[in-house]
Amino acid sequence: MTSSAVRAALDLCVSCKGCKRECPTGVDMARMKIEFLAHYKARHGHTLRDRLFARLPDYGPALSRVSALANLRDRLPGGRRLSERLLGLSAARALPRWRADTFWRARGEVAWASRDQVFEAAAAGGKAVVLLVDTFNGTFEPENLSAAARVLHAAGYLVHALVKRGRPYCCGRSYLSVGMVERARGKATELLRALAAFAERRVPIVGLEPSCLLTLRDEWLVMHLGEPAALIASNAWLLEEFLAREARAGRMSLALRPASAPILLHGHCHQKAFGAVNAILEVLRLIPGSQPRLIDSSCCGMAGSFGYEAEHHEMSMRMAELKLFPALRAAPEAIVVADGTSCRHQIRDGLGREALHAARLLERLL
Repeated sequence: MTSSAVRAALDLCVSCKGCKRECPTGVDMARMKIEFLAHYKARHGHTLRDRLFARLPDYGPALSRVSALANLRDRLPGGRRLSERLLGLSAARALPRWRADTFWRARGEVAWASRDQVFEAAAAGGKAVVLLVDTFNGTFEPENLSAAARVLHAAGYLVHALVKRGRPYCCGRSYLSVGMVERARGKATELLRALAAFAERRVPIVGLEPSCLLTLRDEWLVMHLGEPAALIASNAWLLEEFLAREARAGRMSLALRPASAPILLHGHCHQKAFGAVNAILEVLRLIPGSQPRLIDSSCCGMAGSFGYEAEHHEMSMRMAELKLFPALRAAPEAIVVADGTSCRHQIRDGLGREALHAARLLERLL
């Protein structure tokens, strides 16, 4: 195949990662895409749009300080058209809203434990976790992180938030998505060093964003990061995976009120690929009287940055219209749960409807 044909085929794959469980060939197309992009971009160079997507963890804190200015693209007449012409960002797609109150500037009214407190609790056999503060939730939806901490507190856990001063640690996912493998390795190494002490003490590492947390359990293991990466991977959990495990073991319970409406769940592609969707359903069933229903959908169409790209916007919306959007239209009263940042954005942008991270719903029902 020509390089252009391979690239077209990989664009159709859109890194949904469902291939890990469903592809009859057993080929990890998502990892293949990263390898192809690394070679392709080394030869042809990265576009400005590539750099914007990849470097979000680096420039995000600065833009959040001028959030009103950063949000003008979607407010000024012609702003969207200009961004499409200059950057290739679809004029039909709103961008995530920049906020001044990022997690690093306003952590919410939560009693965060220090690292030493968590270490002491773990050494004494107590209940403690470290919360991985990812770029996407920390920058655009910090209330999800505060909600997760409150839920964990209600279940009896001390919670330490893993942060640097004013900016996020990065797992390398945004760099991998455009083939910047060496830069991704550098970011991953920095985060690995910060997490190693927790993993060595068997303090569970809990995360909210599937594409970030599951990078620790997948790509990190083939990035030549050494034995600490394997130890961290074995100790890293999505929030619902952790809560479900603890509930099954009888180590925690949550006092929850009934939900006010039926619950619909859209699974993130990474969650589907790693068999993590059942854990979400398991935790949602802790809500008295709830019968959460999983939407029989494939990728929502966003696949990270894919749905923002002008040349892919139409395909992105067509993918959403296959099953996801029709299911949501058929249940206008339902509470919609979606853990992926890009999934929630697709639902809001396409239908004008709010989707919640499971942590937010659990917090509301405490």
